Amino acid sequence: MSNTFFQFREFTVHQEHCAMKVTTDGCLFGAWVADDLQSQENLTGKLLDIGTGTGLLSLMIAQKTKKEIIGIEIDMAAAGQAKENAKRSPWEQRLHIIHMDIEDFYPAYPHQFKSIISNPPFYENELVSPSQQKNTAHHSIHLRITGLLKIIQSLLEPGGQFYLLLPYKRFEEAKGLVIKNKMSLSQVMLVRQSPDHDYFRVFIKGINTPTPGQPVIKEEMSIRDRDKNYTAAFTRLLKDYYLSC
Repeated sequence: MSNTFFQFREFTVHQEHCAMKVTTDGCLFGAWVADDLQSQENLTGKLLDIGTGTGLLSLMIAQKTKKEIIGIEIDMAAAGQAKENAKRSPWEQRLHIIHMDIEDFYPAYPHQFKSIISNPPFYENELVSPSQQKNTAHHSIHLRITGLLKIIQSLLEPGGQFYLLLPYKRFEEAKGLVIKNKMSLSQVMLVRQSPDHDYFRVFIKGINTPTPGQPVIKEEMSIRDRDKNYTAAFTRLLKDYYLSC
């Protein structure tokens, strides 16, 4: 049985009502995005978190920036939990959780965002769970990558930045869809559990501007070293969040 909450240095994520629990790769992704926003001094403006779940990514970004953050969540129980997590945090005034399908939200929202983040459902076209809540959280039933990128392109201001966490096996597909939607890749982080493992996740940073021929910054990271300790790169990103780093 998974823990009902996850304690960070400056906030707590309760997750007993959420199918999508706090994961190491999700935490690493949130820290990677926050670090990138800080490095560019991109600390203000509106940020959209599509499929916020527990609100983890929104909370991590709120800790490091002054952005006004809107988290959209289709599952009622998860949205309620994310609202409570936001309310208990030091950044309640800047965190807004909305229970809605993003496909209903985006045609009606009158403004565009400076930044968009998403950790979308992973297991498109694979076996589904008997639990409808888990299906929504883990499978691309309600929102496929194709539709997600179209929505991102519509809601992101020209030159705005988006960040996605995807399974590594979906990387090539996602690259093609980014270009098809007249956007461009800017940076890629390939993630593996250790130097002896294959890549299992990819973090993508893109820009809502077509820039054909522009080189993409490509990096890689292992979560743990061969001695099963967190790597220096992982620790650098998570030390302000994890109690154990």
